[in-house]
Amino acid sequence: MNIVVLAGGLSTERDVSIITGKKVAKALRNNGHKICLLDVYMGYDNDDISDIFDIDYDFTKDIHSIGEKAPDIKAIQKMRTNQAKQCFLGKNVEEICRKADIVFMALHGDVGENGQLQATFDILGVKYTGSGYIGSGLAMNKSLSKKMFIADSIPTPCGQLFTVHDDITKWDNFPCVVKPCSGGSSVGVSIVQNKANFEKAMQEAFLFEDEVLVEKYIKGRELSIGVVAGKALPVIEICPKEGFYDYKNKYQTGLTEDICPAVLPKSVTEQLQNTAEKVYQTLKLDAYARIDFILDSESHFYCLEANTLPGMTPTSLLPQEALAVGISYDELVEILVDESLKKYN
Repeated sequence: MNIVVLAGGLSTERDVSIITGKKVAKALRNNGHKICLLDVYMGYDNDDISDIFDIDYDFTKDIHSIGEKAPDIKAIQKMRTNQAKQCFLGKNVEEICRKADIVFMALHGDVGENGQLQATFDILGVKYTGSGYIGSGLAMNKSLSKKMFIADSIPTPCGQLFTVHDDITKWDNFPCVVKPCSGGSSVGVSIVQNKANFEKAMQEAFLFEDEVLVEKYIKGRELSIGVVAGKALPVIEICPKEGFYDYKNKYQTGLTEDICPAVLPKSVTEQLQNTAEKVYQTLKLDAYARIDFILDSESHFYCLEANTLPGMTPTSLLPQEALAVGISYDELVEILVDESLKKYN
């Protein structure tokens, strides 16, 4: 097949997306497909795209790893000088995607994961991997997800949504977790122990967006479960050597130990997997996703969020879970493409 691997963009997870795109593109080439690895925002400057799947085009050749901090988005915007900055799709992106048999969505966060691009592709008749625009939007907005979880009796930490205009002194439940409502990769997330540090944490979160979700802090084990075609993979436990599973610990090799399958009683494992599958259905997700949980000392678990385009980097969780049941990285990527194509049959 001719496949566009779409990466980059303007999210704070841009660097993560590019590394995901590199690995996915390599895997798909290993599987015999013709690939165009394309930056959704920067686009492709050459006006001749007739042989785009036959040439050696790779905008990531000089990019080999993810930095310790999220990228400067304003600096990225300034790099695109030859196109209208208000347009998210870079030059020739729409035309190249129309030529593909399917677009592999290697994007993370913001427009790439919140349903906007999915809705655009639906209108254009472009096939793509992962969930549709409804599931993507519901999962990306953590406040909407929480309301869906509560309505469907899925355990989740109690929380409250704040906008930049709200009185944040209304919150008085500490310790708590402060997080941008539609962010990813733990960018802008803080664990706040007391009221004295709460205002600063809120100010930092509001730098990323105008809505911030505050949740009761649940001390416990961090767990995640990939769901492919509606079926849960093994539970993986994430054990940062310091702090919590933030941006740095997620993507810098050696800072976090991942245990898969997680060492849990069989009954707890089954309950977690069943709940992950239920979350997948509740949020109307498709093809694949990853669901994150916290398990407290009394074996009570709480769903935190769902990721509709989970990372596929060297330290990412979904590939590790698949490997635990004998599915290699290259095989997993092929499965994700095949499952996504089923939406269109």
